[in-house]
Amino acid sequence: MSPDQERRSSNRRPDGGPSDRVPEVSVVVLTWNGRQYLDDCLAALAAQRDVSAETILVDNASADGTVDYVRERFPWVRLVALPDNRGFAGGNNAGVRQARGRYVALLNNDAIPEPDWLRALLDEATRRTGAVLLTSRIVYAHDPRVIDSAGDGFLRWGGAFKRLHGAPASAAAQSAEVFGVCGAACLMSKRVFDELDGFDEDFFVSHEDVDLSYRARLLGYHCRYVPAAVVRHHGSPSIGRASELAVFHGQRNLEWVYFKNTPWNLIVWTLPGHVVYTLAAAVHFARIGRFGAFLRGKVAALKGLPDVLRKRRVIQRTRRVSDDAIWSRLERRWLATKRAEKQFDAALARRGR
Repeated sequence: MSPDQERRSSNRRPDGGPSDRVPEVSVVVLTWNGRQYLDDCLAALAAQRDVSAETILVDNASADGTVDYVRERFPWVRLVALPDNRGFAGGNNAGVRQARGRYVALLNNDAIPEPDWLRALLDEATRRTGAVLLTSRIVYAHDPRVIDSAGDGFLRWGGAFKRLHGAPASAAAQSAEVFGVCGAACLMSKRVFDELDGFDEDFFVSHEDVDLSYRARLLGYHCRYVPAAVVRHHGSPSIGRASELAVFHGQRNLEWVYFKNTPWNLIVWTLPGHVVYTLAAAVHFARIGRFGAFLRGKVAALKGLPDVLRKRRVIQRTRRVSDDAIWSRLERRWLATKRAEKQFDAALARRGR
């Protein structure tokens, strides 16, 4: 065995089966009708260096033969075959429940991590920085010179955004504390994930990573961006960037994040701006022919508000940080931030990406 092979992750036994060794980290890969991405994704996980890891693939009731394909081609992967589609939130929760590692990493099925991805995240997790959530430098698969996400941010007026979305990869070379993790490629303490009770499964898909990060911040936990943890990402293959499904869930769930987690004093201060932000979003989605999905999302958010407020009471009663600690992490430049994000996404769409 070569020295390079010895350094690779302990995903499997010599006979190809899963290793019995308790891993440092459990990697959960969620898939739904994404078999075409799995060869690259799982091969990249098998090639991770200097880390003991297990890979858990959760299939959200795919109709493309994913389960049989993985069983045949990747016997070292622990497979969780769900009987129905539970979305990003429920699917990842099911995977984490099977995890044996002290840390859990989440990776989209259309993401391809560099060989030192896990090691870079774990190194940061074990430093005395206070960060228990770590997020990756996610670049585009079609052009690794461009950033998809360098962590998630949250606007003071109640919206989420991808940090440095569309910027040159060179602009994201420095480690920094950020508001939250991007669920496409991140790592966190399993203890903290369990303490947060995982993702809110009512979200189904979209903003569940922002919601989890917000709840972690309310408990005093920190999130750090790790530039050495590089992942190439195809980006939104399952629901699309501006599909009816994406707009509906995005617009519903951002309201739930805002009203569920934001302290009352900050809601009072930011609600007028949130109304303006919502009106601007309405204009944007009307312009691109998605006003119906936008409106349905807002109506669904209103219908779900009683449950959100019940959850809110528990979250706010148990929070450990001041209003100022939250306010200082919220982005004030909402218009410039969202305009740049939407313009970049529109340019990608025109190029067929």
